Amino acid sequence: MPNHKIITLDNLSLNEIDSEAELIPLMTPEDEEEMTKEKLPKLLPILPLRNTVLFPGVVIPITAGRDKSIKLIDSANTGDKIIGVVAQKDESVEDPSIADIHTVGTVAKILRVLKMPDGNITVILQGKKRFEIDQIVSEEPFLQAAVKEVTETRPQKSDKEFDEIVESIKENAIQIIKESPNIPTEATFAIKNIESQSFLVNFVSSNMNLNVDEKQNLLSINDLKERALETLRFMHIELQKLEIKNNIQSKVRFDLDQQQREYFLHQQMKTIQEELGGVSNEQEFEEMREKAKSKKWDEKVSKHFEKEFSKLQRMNPQAPDFGIQRNYLELFLDLPWNEYSKDKFDLKLAQKILDRDHFGLDDVKKRIIEHLAVLKLRNDMKSPIICLTGPPGVGKTSIGKSIAESLGREYVRISLGGLRDEAEIRGHRKTYIGALPGRIIQSMKKAGTSNPVFVLDEIDKLSYSHNGDPSSALLEVLDPEQNKEFYDNFLEMGYDLSKVMFIATSNTMSTIQPALKDRMEVIKMSGYTTEEKVEIAKQHLIPKQLKEHGLKAKDVTIGKKQIEKIIEGYTRESGVRNLEQKIAQVIRSIAKSVAMEESYNNKLTDDDVVTILGVPRLERDKAEGNDVAGVVTGLAWTAVGGDILFIESLISKGKGSLTLTGNLGTVMKESATIALEYIKANAELFGLDQDVISKYNIHLHVPEGATPKDGPSAGIAMLTSMISLLKQEKVKKNIAMTGEITLRGKVLPVGGIKEKILAAKRANIKEIILCHENKADIDEIKSDYLTGLTFHYVKEMHEVIALALSGQKVKNPKEIS
Repeated sequence: MPNHKIITLDNLSLNEIDSEAELIPLMTPEDEEEMTKEKLPKLLPILPLRNTVLFPGVVIPITAGRDKSIKLIDSANTGDKIIGVVAQKDESVEDPSIADIHTVGTVAKILRVLKMPDGNITVILQGKKRFEIDQIVSEEPFLQAAVKEVTETRPQKSDKEFDEIVESIKENAIQIIKESPNIPTEATFAIKNIESQSFLVNFVSSNMNLNVDEKQNLLSINDLKERALETLRFMHIELQKLEIKNNIQSKVRFDLDQQQREYFLHQQMKTIQEELGGVSNEQEFEEMREKAKSKKWDEKVSKHFEKEFSKLQRMNPQAPDFGIQRNYLELFLDLPWNEYSKDKFDLKLAQKILDRDHFGLDDVKKRIIEHLAVLKLRNDMKSPIICLTGPPGVGKTSIGKSIAESLGREYVRISLGGLRDEAEIRGHRKTYIGALPGRIIQSMKKAGTSNPVFVLDEIDKLSYSHNGDPSSALLEVLDPEQNKEFYDNFLEMGYDLSKVMFIATSNTMSTIQPALKDRMEVIKMSGYTTEEKVEIAKQHLIPKQLKEHGLKAKDVTIGKKQIEKIIEGYTRESGVRNLEQKIAQVIRSIAKSVAMEESYNNKLTDDDVVTILGVPRLERDKAEGNDVAGVVTGLAWTAVGGDILFIESLISKGKGSLTLTGNLGTVMKESATIALEYIKANAELFGLDQDVISKYNIHLHVPEGATPKDGPSAGIAMLTSMISLLKQEKVKKNIAMTGEITLRGKVLPVGGIKEKILAAKRANIKEIILCHENKADIDEIKSDYLTGLTFHYVKEMHEVIALALSGQKVKNPKEIS
């Protein structure tokens, strides 16, 4: 029977030979005739084989490991490459002599010699013709023998019986290949393509499943027809064995019914998984069933889970979808369906927690307490969506934790800054590779309850791309009328978010989508006054930094005066983030002195602050002395709170043109143009000479030209600067103003009043000019913040000029040369 060696050879890589043709040569009758005519050498080096018999025409690989064999091959490979191959009688003999080998063998030609990594040599040999050993000539360095050719008797070409025998051999060989699962089907093509009858007999004999003695007996038969009959006999026996074996296997398979087969396979899988340290699928399924019994979901959700769970049980554990389906059901079981934490309705305790964690922020605290009060009375109110907007560092994010503690709810937070993929909110469809639920559902799983306090941080910094608009996906999340059935693409069904208390934070409302803004209740959080910052530093920042740096309160004392110096000289902000950094820098310096046992002032002085933090760099925010005409202090709103703005003008001979510098935006340029035209139209009202206006150019500049500036707040300041310049009267000291103007001289209200007032107070401004309509904004500010400030409310521009100019002349413009 042909075995697997006819296609792949033991101890030989197919990559190391040129082609399979060298392993399975299809010998033609012409090749056989040419090989028969080759003369047999009188002396041959003899290579004993342990468990192989080589037949004429057949190619086999031989692994040589014995020293004599290796020397023989090296010698022959450098010569005519012809050797004699014989089989050993006993394969256990390590150094065989003439008595240990058969006398009939095959002349072989060395086709290829391959040196293996283990030191052995693999030789590919092709049998040529049979020979018989006459006598051994020498045994060192290897066996050499005088040989004679063994004549082979071949039937006549007209012998039909021999043709039928050969055809039967071919048919039986093909049948054995089909019946045997260990033989590749490619062997069938090799059998069919053999043309030489004698080579077919030798090829099949070489590859049959026989022992060495049986193969040697076949090789020793001189009559080819007789050898073919003996080969056919062995093939019939082999075929019958195969049929019996296959019938037995079929009966055994038939006896194992489907249930037994599945049980057997499941037990095997379970054992393998336990050996690998894992949990079997059945055990995992049982855990899911038990967990599902404790869930508080309704009938719709329960049916959906049962359907998806049945789908998982039917899946092949090796299929890629099995992992996705298991992750889906694990999420389903981990979500807190209809599981709520119990709210605390102790309003006094809630007020105490909010006051403990945050200084000021009265509007925010008032709104939270109002919500708790209504929730206590009705107990079924939908949670509102609150948006806290204000400059950085004022406590927007941290207030969420205090609200959660006051309510007794879980606290979760997600940062939306830079988010530009809609799938981050709604999730991916679970059919995609690497699919995940959205951040909303993931955070609900993390919270463990369906009514947490949910902080959506930096909602104004949402972006959009070709992957969708996340702010549009948030519309369903933050709409109280829709979020009862929030649909996540991964979850594939609605989830109730109506009991969640959403708190969004933003620095500005201008970049938020209008539809999203409409769904939120906006609470503005303005900056802190110096007095508030001092209290925050004393009550919160300093104790926190002392603890983080391993110090105690007795190690250092920072007085109110030193805190004010840090605030005014080293920070420029509405919040307290930079203040905390500077306090941390001071505490670190003290910690170093304590650790190194150096002497230091236990009570910090102003000089110590300068030594640690360096020279103050932000004192330029103070109001300038206005010693020259044309310099006015304005008030502006920025993303980090309020700030003061200096506007200065200069006059020079020319034709009455206006030059604007300072990186001004469109609105500020228009305000300057309106102011100049109003002055030209009302020169007599302000006691100005038309000749001066028409014969002198005005250059208006807003310092810090590298910083872009725009907005409607500087209209009255620009007009005051120009009139001060043209009248050559100085503006009063410690006075600032904000407001927009019209061509008719009306003063219009502006926004950001609280931030501007705080900026003015930081700059030691004493008087502020505002539009009379902004009085309502001043009334909303705590009176403590307004200490030391005087407000002037105006309606017309001439009122501003009357209040702003000091009446002190500097120089008459006509006298300018």
